[in-house]
Amino acid sequence: MAVFLPSLLCGECMYSKLPYFMIAFAAAMWGLIGFFVKGLNNAGFSAMEVVAIRVLTAAIVLVLVGIVFYRNHLTIRVKDLYLFVGTGILSIVFFNWSYFTAINLMNIPIAVALLYTSPAFVAVLSFLFLKESMNRKKLLAIVMTVIGCTLAAGITGQGGTSFSVSSILIGLGAGFGYALYSIFGKLALRRYHPFTVTLYTFLVASAALVPTTGIVSKTAVLFAGDTWLYAIGLGVFPTVVAYFAYSWGLERTESSTAAVVATLEPVVATLLGMMVYGDRLDGMQLLGSALIILSVISINLSVPFRKQKKHFTV
Repeated sequence: MAVFLPSLLCGECMYSKLPYFMIAFAAAMWGLIGFFVKGLNNAGFSAMEVVAIRVLTAAIVLVLVGIVFYRNHLTIRVKDLYLFVGTGILSIVFFNWSYFTAINLMNIPIAVALLYTSPAFVAVLSFLFLKESMNRKKLLAIVMTVIGCTLAAGITGQGGTSFSVSSILIGLGAGFGYALYSIFGKLALRRYHPFTVTLYTFLVASAALVPTTGIVSKTAVLFAGDTWLYAIGLGVFPTVVAYFAYSWGLERTESSTAAVVATLEPVVATLLGMMVYGDRLDGMQLLGSALIILSVISINLSVPFRKQKKHFTV
């Protein structure tokens, strides 16, 4: 019996970290978004049309999966619809609108850096509304994440470029909207299965985006050549799979902790750019990526095993 005890304890320890691995996996999937988005942009779709394709494809896939595997999780109470307005419109739609608008008003590095202020928003909102604790290790991890994302985006303070207050506020709006998924998602997961949360997030987002972007009028373009493969790939891997994994992990962690772990996304996106599109990083950007990874490691090491939840049913 004593021979198997160390391996048993190790297995339990690894299982207790599974929610964090799931969140990191979701972040890795999100980091691959650029591959699919570039394919759709090359086919002639605008930024918001790509967002509409993403949420609509995801909604269709989720409905089919739900009919086959999750029939008991396909319904919600009407009075809880506001939760999915929060995850679907206030988060998914608002975040994407703010993010793409910031890219147009400023540039991609600045927009990315402002987007990844989201952990700071999550930490404050979680402390105020979800009554989650705020300790020194978590604060340090958040600071490291924000600094790391800033450096990884190539912002060193030496460019001399200035932007309007409105453009900066819109960029911060992307970080705020990104953070709202953790907040509304956490509230929704107290009442519903992770699949239900993911499904209705994208159903509500689709209902808001499809009529307003006019994507239906470009159906012929969508099904021309291999464009439909990019659309399905975008809807499945960095969307359905990623959000389900993130919701599953979020159900078993604090929102602020989940948000910090999820900032592995820019690291993965950077590696994708280097390996596939030939992007290059300077020393400061490499340092920023390292800080993000260190913040994720510190968060994992700061969660005691005895505080982990004991139920891990899907």
